[in-house]
Amino acid sequence: MAVGKMEGCGKATLKLEIGGAAPKEVELPVYCGTEGPSVVDVRGLYREAGVFTHDPGFFSTSSCASAITFIDGEEGILRHRGYDIQDLADNCTYLEVCYLLMYGELPNEKEYQEFAHKITYHTMVHEQINFLLRGFPRRAHPMAILVGSVASLSAFYHDSLDIFDEKQRDLASIRMLAKMPTLTAMAHKYSLGQPFVYPRNDLDYTSNFLHMMFATPCEEYKVSDVAARAMNKLLILHADHEQNASTSTVRLASSSQANPFACIGAGISCLWGPAHGGANEAVIDMLEEIGDVSNIPEFINRAKDKEDPFRLMGFGHRVYKNYDPRAAVLKLSCDEVLEEVGVTNSPKLQIAKELERIALEDEYFVERKLFPNVDFYSGIIYEALHIPVELYTGLFAMARTAGWVAQWREMISDPEQKIGRPRQIYTGEPRRDFVPMKKR
Repeated sequence: MAVGKMEGCGKATLKLEIGGAAPKEVELPVYCGTEGPSVVDVRGLYREAGVFTHDPGFFSTSSCASAITFIDGEEGILRHRGYDIQDLADNCTYLEVCYLLMYGELPNEKEYQEFAHKITYHTMVHEQINFLLRGFPRRAHPMAILVGSVASLSAFYHDSLDIFDEKQRDLASIRMLAKMPTLTAMAHKYSLGQPFVYPRNDLDYTSNFLHMMFATPCEEYKVSDVAARAMNKLLILHADHEQNASTSTVRLASSSQANPFACIGAGISCLWGPAHGGANEAVIDMLEEIGDVSNIPEFINRAKDKEDPFRLMGFGHRVYKNYDPRAAVLKLSCDEVLEEVGVTNSPKLQIAKELERIALEDEYFVERKLFPNVDFYSGIIYEALHIPVELYTGLFAMARTAGWVAQWREMISDPEQKIGRPRQIYTGEPRRDFVPMKKR
């Protein structure tokens, strides 16, 4: 079958018995992808039987056909365009993965150099954005600044808003990938009251970001190679994750033909939620709550107690019922970073390492497959690199922009996509007679 296309592979016959009505059989087409479960196309169900499907959270509903990312949670598999996530994280730069997600193939040397050049020379943001940020209170959360500044890009770059023009779509994609590190670093600098650091064209993508984050005009700042490698892996491991909440939000916003910057802003807003992008922040909060290695047994017992609301954050995953493949990659980088920056004696990091040991050995966690996930290790690495907790989700947004952009581009090019319009079960009052105010 053609990559990115659904093909019919059978039919499903549903027998419906609703109320006292006679049973009715409805035949629906079944489609197969290249991997993963087949899907029953229920679009004709209302027309044929007068009923909708009900699936809160969309746990069992396919919203689109996509050729970008494949996940098998039972087997612990994550692939982008057919490439295993570990191979990509071990051998690629983040920009190579961005190119892969956007265009479907890994770039050759010439393609990569041209792509990296485009990204590099779009990293600066319009100077007026400096004044936009100054309208925020100094204590504003960096995510609030990111939501506002990213969505505002549509006010500055009018030559890349026509979503039906392929060249403008490509320019908008390049701009989003290029400017997200700059805007993220600016949000951080603004919260500190430090001057913004402009991007440097002589640095690679991750080194440039770290330089904008930590350099000041007072003295030269040299980016650690270990930190840059770890950041590169973090960006790759968070680049895309199929139809998660924020990606689905980008697609839903895009279905109305909104401009790309507004759609990515919507994705950032969704990612900000603690149930989605804030998990690595929750890991650090948990480590602070535990406080000391000697307190771990108490908190382990609390985690096992169903009546206790305490939960170990950064363990287990909604999709992966096996080991999170991203965590396996990140664990090695975590050890390398901790050794490089010399913070192995940090109380929080000592707690984290002991929790990791217990989770991998304790029968309770092993039986339930509550292994450390990507949020656990990314939180530890961010902590070791002295990145403030409130910026963790901002870095997640910076990484996930690659996936959002790729998914947006794919959706705009898909002739089957229509404006999103979920249905509902109405459970309110039936029709009532209107009563004038004087008689109520």
